[in-house]
Amino acid sequence: MKLFDAYRAKYPDLAIEIELMQRRELPTGWDRNLPVFPADPKGIAGREASGTVLNVLAQNISWFLGGSADLGPSNKTTLTFPGAGSIQADTPGGKNLHYGIREHSMAAIVNGLSLSKLRAFGGTFFIFSDYAKPALRLSALMELPTIMVFTHDAMGDGEDGPTHQPVEHLASLRAIPGLIVLRPGDANEVVEAYRYIMQLRHEPAVLALSRQALPTLDRSKYAPASGVTHGAYVLADAPGGKPEVILIASGSEVSIAIEAHEKLLAEGIRSRVVSMPSWDIFDHQTKEYRESVLPPDVKARVAIEQASTFGWERYVGTSGHIIGMNTFGASAPLKELQRKFGFQPDEVVAAAKNQLGRK
Repeated sequence: MKLFDAYRAKYPDLAIEIELMQRRELPTGWDRNLPVFPADPKGIAGREASGTVLNVLAQNISWFLGGSADLGPSNKTTLTFPGAGSIQADTPGGKNLHYGIREHSMAAIVNGLSLSKLRAFGGTFFIFSDYAKPALRLSALMELPTIMVFTHDAMGDGEDGPTHQPVEHLASLRAIPGLIVLRPGDANEVVEAYRYIMQLRHEPAVLALSRQALPTLDRSKYAPASGVTHGAYVLADAPGGKPEVILIASGSEVSIAIEAHEKLLAEGIRSRVVSMPSWDIFDHQTKEYRESVLPPDVKARVAIEQASTFGWERYVGTSGHIIGMNTFGASAPLKELQRKFGFQPDEVVAAAKNQLGRK
């Protein structure tokens, strides 16, 4: 203590940072200047929004740093603000880590940095989370607040074919106890996902982000993205808040659910859209909240997610319908894959009507 007291007397500001780090707390103003993305039907990719947020956080939090396993320019995990620099022998104060093409080592290094009370992140394609999984599992076992940024998050990330298209990965990572998995539906959900993750002290988190642009939803028309903090929230609702059918989606399928919702409303069918970026966070909400989002008496439900259908029964019930993947993907452009596997608004509308016994 005498040594630290002497340090505090000489470097009071740095001493405060060390104390905050040891308690896994954040500095005042850590979330200042986080972006708010305007409504835009063309939108922005999840990875692009993430890159913007990372560069803000790294400037607000001096002990926040990270990088990617070779794919920084594609993951958008490279910190590019003036002075960010790279950690090298001659520049130990750099913010960018170059892990190399070794995803398991990257995740293990992030664990080690977290044990040192730094807030560290790693990044790669979602399909390569397989290589990182043993170290990710240790993150959860050790209750470390590590951050993994996984991009190219779904089957539709396409022309490279099924080898680069994650299908079972969401289900697999959701099954790890204590690991928070988030798949945001638009740029503002990405911001709120980071806002939630940065305040974790004992849980690791995984972000599954899109390669392609996702429409940025008009939050003056739909619910605010702050609902992400609950894991799932009512994004769009039927008049009077009494839906006949509930559409549940995550990630790139949220905008598809919204389009289907508007079509159903135009036909006089009362639908509700629930954005569900995180099963784990939602499952830890109160029963009252969960039932306010998914009323037990509304049995007609459709889930839409460009990944394995495994596990969705817990939210749609045994009689609900799941539009998801029961096979591996295929080699084709995104729109062709969406058409082939049914990820289109009209398919959702048809499924909703079928749930209600209507043609």
